[in-house]
Amino acid sequence: MRKRIGQNERLYAVLGLGRFGASLARTLYSMGHEILALDNNEDRVQLLAQDVTHAVEVDITDESALRALGLRNVDVAIVSVGEIQPSILATLIVKDLGVPCVWAKAVSDVHGKVLEKLGVDRVVYPERDMGIRVAHSLVSGNMIDYIELAPGFSIVEVVAKQDFVGRSLKQIDLRAKYGIDIIAIRSGSDIKVVPGADYIIMPEDILVAMGPDTKLEKLNE
Repeated sequence: MRKRIGQNERLYAVLGLGRFGASLARTLYSMGHEILALDNNEDRVQLLAQDVTHAVEVDITDESALRALGLRNVDVAIVSVGEIQPSILATLIVKDLGVPCVWAKAVSDVHGKVLEKLGVDRVVYPERDMGIRVAHSLVSGNMIDYIELAPGFSIVEVVAKQDFVGRSLKQIDLRAKYGIDIIAIRSGSDIKVVPGADYIIMPEDILVAMGPDTKLEKLNE
């Protein structure tokens, strides 16, 4: 692999290059990180070869092969295999090699529980999480996106209500009224992180709000 050049650049290994793994690898690479993409399918590896730092056809359940590739040197490993047995074996190997941070994709609650028992840092449920986000968008007309941080506590993106326009964050005072924090505002292509209380909300501003789900619902009323 090429020499790392950026102080904030991290080296990620993505094991399993299906739709989720390939999309993840491409996105992380586009964000300036080094990516070691691994799969036992030659076509998948070739398809991704130009979009990551290094793509290798390898059996991700072969410990000696992963060790030879220097997997122990990566900062984060993401096991994105859909089949449960290979997923568990690959996760065990990655953990045994001493990778400091390991995420893993789960295809079911049982799969996720096993991964948690193996000590992964985070279990990801791509299909379930996308279903939740789509459902929230369907039932909330002005909601653009939804991310669950913990049960009952989320971040949402919503179009600013008409009666917010022309008023400052201090005037609408969502924290006092609902216990909601506005952590960012998107205005066109500009993003203002942690906007001040004197920020005046403009038409079509997108509010990025964080708080309890029961309170966030107030933004859709």
